Amino acid sequence: MINIPEITSEFNLGAFLLDRHLKENRGNKVAIYYEGQKITYEEVLAAANRIGNILKDLGVEQENRVMICLPDCPQLIFSFFGAMRIGAVPVPVSTMALSQDYFYYLNDSRAKVLITSEELAPKFAVIRDKLKHLRHFIVLGRSQPGQLNYDELVKESSPYLEVVSTSKDDMAFWLYSSGTTGTPKGVVHLHHDLIYFMPPYCKDVISITEEDVVFSSSKMYFSYGRNNSIEIPFLSGAAVILSPHLPKPETLVEIITKYRPTIFFSVPTSYLGILNLIGDSSLKYDFSSLRACVSAGEALPRVLFERWKELFALEILDGIGSTDVGAIYISNLPGKIKAGSCGVLLDGFEAKLVNEDGQEVSTGETGTLWINNDGTTPYYWNKHEKTKETIYGEWFNTGDKFYQDEDGFYWYSGRADDMIKAGGIWMSPLEVEGVLLEHPAVMECAVIGAPDASNLEKPLAFVVTRDGVKPSPQLELELQEFVRSKIAHYKYPRWVRFINELPRTASGKIQRYKLRETLKAK
Repeated sequence: MINIPEITSEFNLGAFLLDRHLKENRGNKVAIYYEGQKITYEEVLAAANRIGNILKDLGVEQENRVMICLPDCPQLIFSFFGAMRIGAVPVPVSTMALSQDYFYYLNDSRAKVLITSEELAPKFAVIRDKLKHLRHFIVLGRSQPGQLNYDELVKESSPYLEVVSTSKDDMAFWLYSSGTTGTPKGVVHLHHDLIYFMPPYCKDVISITEEDVVFSSSKMYFSYGRNNSIEIPFLSGAAVILSPHLPKPETLVEIITKYRPTIFFSVPTSYLGILNLIGDSSLKYDFSSLRACVSAGEALPRVLFERWKELFALEILDGIGSTDVGAIYISNLPGKIKAGSCGVLLDGFEAKLVNEDGQEVSTGETGTLWINNDGTTPYYWNKHEKTKETIYGEWFNTGDKFYQDEDGFYWYSGRADDMIKAGGIWMSPLEVEGVLLEHPAVMECAVIGAPDASNLEKPLAFVVTRDGVKPSPQLELELQEFVRSKIAHYKYPRWVRFINELPRTASGKIQRYKLRETLKAK
C-alpha cells in the first residue's frame, strides 16, 4: 500500500522517496539488485547523502543542474536522489548519444557538474573546452587529469545530510526528449509532479507492493525507464534489478531467469526479440516468477500480445505515456484488456480528443489527444514557442492521434505528422503495420506516406524479413495482397521496400522521419 501524503508548500521529492522507508522499517530491506550486489534502502539513503554533500562542497546551489550520464547502476540512483536532496536538479541523459549531443545538452542545461563513467568520459573530454558552464567533471571508474574520481570523493564524504527545503513547485529533475522528430527538448518536472502522475499507475495497473521485484529493459535516462526503475520501486518500497548492459534478448532472458522479478517492463521490440530468441533456440529460461508484463514506448501489435500470452500465459499490459506528462496515463488493466488497444484512461487524468479546429470528436472518430494532470511539465527549458504550441492552460497537447471506442478504450493511430491521407481519406500506418506483422515472412515493418506518379500520397512499407526469407518481387506482391485481403483496399502499401533494419531512437521508437528522408535522397 502506497501512502501518499498531502502535498504542502514545502516538499522535497528526493526526501519523500527515501526517508520514509526508514521510518516505515524498510531500512534493511533490499532496494537494488545489481551485478550480484544487494543494496538496502538504508544504504541508498547514505549513498545519496554522500553525493549531496559532494555536490555542495563543489559549490552546487539550489536550482543548479547536475548532468548524469551513466549506464543503469546504483550510482545513477544515488546521484539522482543526492542532487534533489540539496535542491539541485538532476538531468539524466542518454549513454548512446554522440559528443555533439552532449555539447548541446550541457550548454543548453547550463549544468555545473557532470557525473559520468570511465567508458563515456572521452566523449565529454573532446568538447570540454567548448562548454560554457561546466565546472566539475566527476568520473566513475578511472579518472584522468582534470577529472574528479567518484569513488575517492565518496570515501571522504559524510553519509549525513540536512535536506534542503524546496517548494513543491521548484524544479526537481529534467529529461531531454528522445528526439523522434528533431532537436531534443529539456522537459522540466517539479517536486510535486510525481505525486500526481505516478500513483494511479502503481495502484490500478500493476498493484505494486513492497514485496515486488521490478526489472526494466528501458534505461533510466528515458522517462519510461525512470518510472520503472526509480519512481515505482521507491514510491512503493519494492526492489529494482539494474543492469548496465545493452538490453539484448539474451541478456534480458538471463536476468529474468536469475533474479526472478515479479514485474517486467519492456517495449514491443524487446518482446519480439525475446519471442524470436526463445522460439529459435534451445535456450533454458524460467519466467515463472513474473506476475505482470508491461509494454510502452510504441504501440504493441496484437500479434505480439497473442504470441506472448500463448507462450507464457501472461497478458502484456500495454499503455501509453510521455516524458512531458511524466508517466503512463492510458493503459490496459488486468482483467480489462483489448489486444491492440492502449487501454483506458487512468484515474487522476482527464482526456479529450479534438479535431483540427479544437472541437471534441465523437466516439469512433480520430482526434488529437489532450491530457490534463497536475504532474504534467509546466514548460520546456528555453523553448518558449514550443511550450506555447503544446501547453494550453491545464491541458497538454500530446500530438498523438487516437480514437475511442464505445467501451472507453483508446486506439492509437500514430503521431499527428505520421498520418497518411490515401485516396483522400486519413489512415493510420499502425493498422497496416499490424497486418503485415501477421505475415510469417515479416520480422519488423514501418509504413509512411509517399507520393505516387501523380504526386498523391499513398502508403509505402519498409519491411525487415525474418531470417532465411529472401526479399523478392514475388514477396512484395504477396505482402500487398495479404494486406488487401484483411483491411480496406485503399490502405494496402503501393510499394514494399526491403531493408536490413529500421531506424530507431535509443529507446526503440521508429524514426519515421528518417525513412521519409530516404525518399528525398532518391
